[in-house]
Amino acid sequence: MRLSGQHLKLLQKTRLHLVKQKFIAFLLVFLGGFAVMILEIVGVRFLAKDFGGGFYVWTSQIGMVLVALALGYIAGGRLADRYQRAGYLIWLLLPAGLFILFIPDFAQRPIDWIVERHPEGEIPAVWRKLDPAIGSGVIFLLPCLALATLAPFMTRLMARRVSHVGTVSGMIYAASTVGSIAGVFGSAYLLIDMLEVPSIFRLTGGLTLGLCGLCCLLDQWMPNGQTRERGK
Repeated sequence: MRLSGQHLKLLQKTRLHLVKQKFIAFLLVFLGGFAVMILEIVGVRFLAKDFGGGFYVWTSQIGMVLVALALGYIAGGRLADRYQRAGYLIWLLLPAGLFILFIPDFAQRPIDWIVERHPEGEIPAVWRKLDPAIGSGVIFLLPCLALATLAPFMTRLMARRVSHVGTVSGMIYAASTVGSIAGVFGSAYLLIDMLEVPSIFRLTGGLTLGLCGLCCLLDQWMPNGQTRERGK
C-alpha cells in the first residue's frame, strides 16, 4: 500500500507537470499569434502616414507578414529538432521584443529614406507598389519571423509520441490562430481607439519580451532527461 501511494503521488505530479507544460505551450503560441496580428494591423496604420492607406499598402503588409510566417515556421521547425529546450527561443524573442519596443524611435528613418530617394515629382507606378512592401519588410519581417517560430517549436516539444503529432500540431496551430483572431479584432476595435501607435508598439514589444519568461518557465517543467516515446 505504501508503494502504491508513492506511485500514485508520482503519477499525479507527472500529470500536473504535463498540464502546466501544455498550458504554457498553448499560451506561448496564443500570445505569439496575438502579437503578429497586432504588428500587421497596427503596422498598416504606421505605414499609411507615408504610403497612404490604399490597396497596395494592405497587400504589402499582408504579404510580408505571410513571408515572415513561412520563414518562421521553417526556422522554428529546424531549431526544434536541434534544440529541444524552449529557452533557446529567447535568442530570437529577446532581440525581436527589443526591436518592436523601439520601432517608434528608429523606424521613421528607413521609411523616410524609402520615400525621399525618389526625385521630386511623380513616383513611378512600380515603386508606388513596391515601396510599401520594402518598408513593411524592413520594419516588420524580422520580428514577425521570430514570433512565428513558436508554433512549430511548441509542436515538437509537446508531441511526446509520433502517433500524437497530428493532434498536437492541430491544437497548437489552432491556439495560434485564435490568438491571431484576438489580435486582429483587439487591435482594430480596441487598441487603435484607445492608444497611440507608438504606445501599441511598446506594449507589443513588452509582450514579446514577456514570452522569454514563459519559455524559461516551460523549461523548468520540462527538465533535462525527460524521455519521449517515439514510434508509438
